[in-house]
Amino acid sequence: METNAYARWFRGSTPYISAHRGKTFVVLLPGEAQAHVNLTNIVHDLALLHVLGVRLVLVHGARPQIEHALPESFYHNHRRVTDASAMSTISAVHGQLRSRLEALFSTGLPNTPLHNVEVPVVSGNFVIAQPFGIVDGVDHGFTGSVRRVEKQRVSAALDSGALVLQSPAGYSPSGQAFNLAAAELAAHMAAALDADKLIVFSAESYLGDERSERVSTFTPAELSAYAATAEPDIASDLGWLGQAVVDGVDKAHLVSYVDDGALLAELFTAEGVGTQIVPTPRKGIRQAELEDVTDIVEMIRPLEEAGVLVRRERDRLEQEVGNFMVAAIDGVVVGCCAVYAYDDQAELACVVVHESYRKRSGAGIGRTLLEAAENQARNEGADTLFVLTTKTRDWFTEQGFIEAEPDTLPERKQSLYNWQRNSVVMRKPL
Repeated sequence: METNAYARWFRGSTPYISAHRGKTFVVLLPGEAQAHVNLTNIVHDLALLHVLGVRLVLVHGARPQIEHALPESFYHNHRRVTDASAMSTISAVHGQLRSRLEALFSTGLPNTPLHNVEVPVVSGNFVIAQPFGIVDGVDHGFTGSVRRVEKQRVSAALDSGALVLQSPAGYSPSGQAFNLAAAELAAHMAAALDADKLIVFSAESYLGDERSERVSTFTPAELSAYAATAEPDIASDLGWLGQAVVDGVDKAHLVSYVDDGALLAELFTAEGVGTQIVPTPRKGIRQAELEDVTDIVEMIRPLEEAGVLVRRERDRLEQEVGNFMVAAIDGVVVGCCAVYAYDDQAELACVVVHESYRKRSGAGIGRTLLEAAENQARNEGADTLFVLTTKTRDWFTEQGFIEAEPDTLPERKQSLYNWQRNSVVMRKPL
């Protein structure tokens, strides 16, 4: 019986539902996102995270709304200079945006995702600010920077089950309000709260390379180099995204506010759809362990039943697990292969990518597994890698394998060759 795509996706999200429960996410929703038609869907997705047990701090931006209210704004080094009159207008804009978001989280009409769902929203004086000061002789007035975040007060609100909604403003000990940069504020809050994730919504679906192809993962250093070529405003926002990870946030994500469901696809699938920033590069291929056997069985069993792979019993897999490598994304096993050494030759076997990842990233995962297998074979003294296949001849040809006769196999393997199965022998020099 064929499993429908929704059921398959929902089952595949189970590890992430468990992993995210009880974690703290700081989310930056820029003013551009609040003016987009997808805003209601984003609110519904954030409400879903709340229902699933994620502790949410939502920082909203206001740049385009303030630009509309203050068309004559003055900037110095891409930072707004705020006088007393402008600060009054900015506070009014913040109030309007905050009120609208509170209303959206309160909408519980029948036949809507928030029906019978309670999302208490709490705002407050959680951020202590200080003047940005005089730079290059320019007094920035009521433009400020973050002095500290009242961590205990924010944590208490989260512990009560509330979603914390924070405007890009802070207050000095004297009670003066200061206008803050939203990206800077979100990064500071994420670091101060020891957040597990900082999530930033963007007009772009992801960060791309020189061919505009998606780059799924950056380190802060790589992101800094990337930002050096971006527009100043974008570079500043990316800089704070990377700084949050440097300051201890486990992972930062950039996702689209234009693409419906991008947040859920980024958080609840192994491959994601946006770009993430992690402290150090994470290797995707590792040696298989006994705990991986269940995942390996789940991946290879459908192919065994279809006759693509020779059937392996579970006890045999457990005995041979040392020959296997697995590809893992965020701890989820998404592919495997095995290498068996025969003196100066090595066999590549059981190259499988989980069916959920074949269409979108299967080729990349398969190639990564092959590269790891080639390195393993070299380390074991082999100068040739061979494979027996009945269905994937073209793919192996694309990877540099050449067809050969069965008598080129090692003698031990020749004695086990199944003439009835008539597998094609393919070889690749290392």
